[in-house]
Amino acid sequence: MKETYAYRRYVDEHVLDLVEQLDEGRLTEFTPIMTLGLHHEQQHQELMVTDIKHVFSCNPLYPAYVERVPTSTASIPAVEWVSFPEGVYWLGHEGEGFAFDNEGPCHRQFVQAFQLASRLVTNGEYLAFMEDGGYENPLLWLSEGWATVQQEEWQAPLYWEQRDGRWWMMTLSGLREVDPAEPVCHVSYFEADAYARWADARLPTEAEWEVAAHDVPVEGNFVESALYHPAPLDASSTTGKLAQMYGDVWQWTQSSYAPYPNFKPGPGAVGEYNGKFMCNQYVLRGGSCATSNTVQLRKKSGRRAKRRSRWHNSHQQMQRERKRLYVHNHTRNGL
Repeated sequence: MKETYAYRRYVDEHVLDLVEQLDEGRLTEFTPIMTLGLHHEQQHQELMVTDIKHVFSCNPLYPAYVERVPTSTASIPAVEWVSFPEGVYWLGHEGEGFAFDNEGPCHRQFVQAFQLASRLVTNGEYLAFMEDGGYENPLLWLSEGWATVQQEEWQAPLYWEQRDGRWWMMTLSGLREVDPAEPVCHVSYFEADAYARWADARLPTEAEWEVAAHDVPVEGNFVESALYHPAPLDASSTTGKLAQMYGDVWQWTQSSYAPYPNFKPGPGAVGEYNGKFMCNQYVLRGGSCATSNTVQLRKKSGRRAKRRSRWHNSHQQMQRERKRLYVHNHTRNGL
């Protein structure tokens, strides 16, 4: 640990010395790469939170990183389906503020009419899927998902374990019983997709998620809340509006991680930041309880991409096609 802190001081001192010596022209040249570096570091701070949880989960004593902060577990409002009309929408980052290169260019896309669930899926709802044989029914799973379930012997979300017929989960506050009111997290894309199919719904596309989130304030349970865990929805009713769109858990979409129209990687090493990884992954949106709300999330654009991952706080938000009966986290390893 001392060596790590010494290295950090060394780097900080040399970067600050460099900044102080730059003239105005060179400072303008260096500013974009330094800004990218700061945002990238904040992503790694989020990863450190999820890594701590994973390491602690491997300890048979289930140590706690922080004390648990009590949250309201009042009855969760029933799911409502919020409608959005078909149309041509502008998607992606626009404006002068910072954005990662994969968040642009801003572009138009036609989106069919759809409905999105008013809140996140809870542990209690996911338990119903498990108790109905969700992990034993191959008809609910994509082919590769079912193969993964068999190979990895998945029976529940990551960090869950059953004791005397009751489900417990590892958190950064130690091991505790699963709270049915909290949003389910640490599920892979395959699990999210299977649950949605079981619920007679589907995952939203990335475009649908962005259209739905356009007028929703970027507010929620972020790392600044110091809960370090998804929290139950604190509302008696969603009153026809979307809740929990930001914070708590990263939300899976059914969209493949691909470049937006007219995307071009930047020159040099910066061009490898995202462009080389735009394949064999799916997009997550919304941030989590380990994400900072200070700089990482742009209202319309923040994209993450993973596939089997359960490591991050990953979750499903459900959607159904209009004119039908409506119902509303990297690896599996995450908060």
